[in-house]
Amino acid sequence: MMEGSTRVSLFIPLLLLLLIIFPFSFYNRNMARRNLNSYSDKIVDNGTSLLSSIKHHKRAIAPIEKGLSRARFEILRAIALDTYTSSKTAIDDYVPRGAVYRNPNALHQSYLEMEKRFKIWVYKEGEAPIIHSGPTANIYSIEGHFINEMEDISNPFLARDPSEANAFFLPISVTNIVGYVYRRDVKDYWGPLKRLVADYIDVIKEKHPYWNRSAGADHFFVACHDWGAYLSGAETKREFYENSIRVVCNANTSEGFILNKDVTLAGINLPDGRIAQPERDLNPQQRTLLAFFAGGAHGYIREAVLNQWKGKDSEVVVYEYLPKGLNYYSFMKRSKFCLCPSGYEVGTPRITESIFMGCVPVIIAVDYPLPFGDVLDWSKFSVQVPVEKISEIKVILKGISERRYQLLRKRVLQVQKHFVLHRPAKRYDLISMTLHSIWLRRLNLKLPY
Repeated sequence: MMEGSTRVSLFIPLLLLLLIIFPFSFYNRNMARRNLNSYSDKIVDNGTSLLSSIKHHKRAIAPIEKGLSRARFEILRAIALDTYTSSKTAIDDYVPRGAVYRNPNALHQSYLEMEKRFKIWVYKEGEAPIIHSGPTANIYSIEGHFINEMEDISNPFLARDPSEANAFFLPISVTNIVGYVYRRDVKDYWGPLKRLVADYIDVIKEKHPYWNRSAGADHFFVACHDWGAYLSGAETKREFYENSIRVVCNANTSEGFILNKDVTLAGINLPDGRIAQPERDLNPQQRTLLAFFAGGAHGYIREAVLNQWKGKDSEVVVYEYLPKGLNYYSFMKRSKFCLCPSGYEVGTPRITESIFMGCVPVIIAVDYPLPFGDVLDWSKFSVQVPVEKISEIKVILKGISERRYQLLRKRVLQVQKHFVLHRPAKRYDLISMTLHSIWLRRLNLKLPY
């Protein structure tokens, strides 16, 4: 199969396009309620017709696509009827509620369907540390933990046989590729790194039929290193870039990140490798600082923040590097708002750190789709400041009423569970929500198997 020659067809009905291509974003719940009877009748009729067609044409539609079609139908019904359908075997220890979710019923139904149907085959080829291993400490730690979770035999999403899988994971660690293969003194330092990734895909293509039947569209890989997006770009392997689901921390739409196909990975910082848990909620009266940031002048956005605010205000406290004896997380716990400007790349673990500390994140970024943006409404628990208004940060934050701030803070605490790393993963936590983002993109594909 020639690279770039295959384009995967999308599931056609308009409602599914609204659901997946623009996940949950444009659904008007009130309008649906006003038209509930006629709308739900259409959904049920269409779904019944679809399922009936599947029933009478089993030879034409293979079992995997049949299961995914059923999942699409159940999610559409949850949207139409403004409720979710829980099976007797479902574990509803957490049910999404509230304004932080674009559509909580659709999310929950989708999550239940994922638990029921999502099966991932992890390729066995390759050897550690480049393959099947990754960092579990410092700012790229989510990369290693995700790889380890996917290869954990107790993982409920792990396919025991590739024939039952509806997604395929390439367990490549970009961080380890950079750490073990990259040489600064070589003129073409990109070449060996890209060839390693391309060669691994070629091995998969030659040994197995799964990549070729979809041109890699049901395959995904995860990278938190800044170079993850580059090593999965068109110059490495065009069909990998164009078709596969790339789950990356460096999710920059101006540098090739493809919305609705790729996934933004939320970065976490584990300095000593220990998995942290969110701080218990502090008394709001202890948050005596308006805003806080400390970090190096990495990139033009941070430079602008430092030039404008470093050491210049007692309420917007900004350091380039904290003086000895001062504690970074102590400042976050004392602040109402935590500034999260992009560095050299768009993604920053400061967003997750802010949420952990119950500090309302102030996001200053360009061309950066936020993690879990398909299902979370970030406007309900964060503040986004355009780069051109960095000089107005204090005015903007002072303009937020105390009532509005308390609501934002309450919602930050509500979404904390989605940014917590557990090993093994737990329902709706960081790894599970990342899997759900991948699940949504797999649902967006209708493949002939």
